Amino acid sequence: MLELDLSAEIQALRHTYGDISEVVDVDRLQADIARLSEEAGAPDLWDDPEKAQKVTSALSHKQADLKRVSEIGQRLDDLEVLVDLANEMEDEDSAAEARAELAALTDVMNQLEVQTLLDGEYDERSAIVTIRSGAGGDDATDFAEMLMRMYLRWAEKHGYPVKVMDTSYAEGAGIKSTTFEVEAPYAFGTLSVEAGTHRLARISPFGSADKRQTSFAAVEVIPLMEEATEVDIPENDIRVDVFRSSGPGGQSVNTTDSAVRITHLPTGIVVSMQNEKSQIQNRAAAMRVLQTRLLLLQKEEEAAKKKELAGNITASWGDQMRSYFLYGQQLVKDLRTGHESGNPAAVFDGDLDDFISAGIRWRKRPDDDD
Repeated sequence: MLELDLSAEIQALRHTYGDISEVVDVDRLQADIARLSEEAGAPDLWDDPEKAQKVTSALSHKQADLKRVSEIGQRLDDLEVLVDLANEMEDEDSAAEARAELAALTDVMNQLEVQTLLDGEYDERSAIVTIRSGAGGDDATDFAEMLMRMYLRWAEKHGYPVKVMDTSYAEGAGIKSTTFEVEAPYAFGTLSVEAGTHRLARISPFGSADKRQTSFAAVEVIPLMEEATEVDIPENDIRVDVFRSSGPGGQSVNTTDSAVRITHLPTGIVVSMQNEKSQIQNRAAAMRVLQTRLLLLQKEEEAAKKKELAGNITASWGDQMRSYFLYGQQLVKDLRTGHESGNPAAVFDGDLDDFISAGIRWRKRPDDDD
């Protein structure tokens, strides 16, 4: 006789669902959708295309958030009905379907629960990701390009638009650096746990001795500021260089010198942009990124000073945060969370959600709170 009892598991999911709904604040979400819908219906909306794009994009994301939360509640109700049906009909197929749905709902709930942990000042913003090759020669520049593809594939799988702002190609393999924007709600909060030094260990495809090669790449993630007006940058604090955009192998892309490199002289911060069509657009985009980096630097210095005054100067993030082993035992291991995967190929193809979720949970541990 079939007796399927999933009541304890379903009750646990309902409890988690209640917590999530409270954090998400469905009433506020519905109010935001009503307000944005009214703005989107204004007859003069597209007189300002940039504003119109922001309004329609925000409306779409809010509607998707509400739909996701509402659908989970409905799926929980349907799961209970399915369990009752399986027991009443003594139907093993229905029981198997119920178990599969329970596993799927648990996974969805875990992902949504992680999103509720993203409550930082800038977590809800889009992200600007910069990857720079480190020590390791051709292996390092190749590794930097592998990381770039990994994040672009991750964004593609989630349907997040990406705009590559600047890429500096290496003379040999791969790239020296790249900067790209991931446009999605909470992209910064999500990807910020990927910031740090990444290490690759493998048999080098560029050497003839078949020796193991270790190479490094740095990942930086900053939030996209609409207008970083809190930071004023005097003109005499920057040097602006104009150059011709280039592609792999130094091939010319544009016929005009439209790419822009801005150096902030007091800090040495350098920002390059070549994605836009005109020099003016590239300069504006570069200035926005520079202002954001200076704003974050200012806040980091303030936070460091507070910790120093409090007698706690231990950093919560080590320089090296993840290792990728592509020889012997194939493995990707996060050194902060302990999370690992025995399928590096899948990870490099954008299968990052479990690593990101573990990183977000690790960052919110009680002993990390200020």
